[in-house]
This record gives sequence, C-alpha cells and structure tokens, in this order.
Amino acid sequence: MIEKDTCELYCFDEEKVQRVQNALNQQNISGMAGMFKAFADETRMKVAFALCQEDELCVCDVANIIGSSLATASHHLRTLKKLGLVKYRKEGKLAFYSLEDEQVRQLIRLASSPRKEVTVVGTAYA
Repeated sequence: MIEKDTCELYCFDEEKVQRVQNALNQQNISGMAGMFKAFADETRMKVAFALCQEDELCVCDVANIIGSSLATASHHLRTLKKLGLVKYRKEGKLAFYSLEDEQVRQLIRLASSPRKEVTVVGTAYA
C-alpha cells in the first residue's frame, strides 16, 4: 500500500498561517526569486563562483575562466549587477567586478558545499 504524502483531512493552524503570511508580506519575494533565477543559469553560477574564489576579477579574467567571449562574460556580469549581486569599478580601461556583499558570498558557498544527492523526476540533483 502506498502511503499518501498529502493531508487526508483539510485543517490548518490559523496562528502559524497568519505569522507566515505576515512574514511573506514583509519580504521582497520577487527579488529573492530573481536572485535564484540568476543563479539557475549555469554560466552565471560559474561567474558568481569565480567571484567567490577571488575578491575581484576583471571581465577578461571572467571570460577566460568560463571559456567565453568578452561580450558573453560582460552580458552575464551585467545581469548579475542589475540584480544587485555584483558591483564593479573602472580602473583605466579595465572593469573589475566583485560580489556585492558577504551574504551573496555565503549563499554561493552554501550552494557549493557537498550535500545529499536527490533525484527529482528522473534527474539527479546534488
């Protein structure tokens, strides 16, 4: 017999639901989703990981690390910048990028730490 993984009786804890709904209303959920969407792209995750390894990289460094053109590296860095995940500074004709803050670095480190592999709909996720 297969055990159901859903409630067999509809009921809810009104206090818990209200607390969580209030917390949700105080958060920028679309901003959080956008951040994870940015990191869902493998190339952007490589860029973010590279910036996690070094305090700062120029666009040329990033292009060589990810094996892409300068235009592609710039595109991904601009996307991460627009989402507030990286910042840049100019030094002469070079543009240097770094992670926006320590929280972004911690998120990348957490995502890159070994964890139990899970299989979802025939695809293995680590």
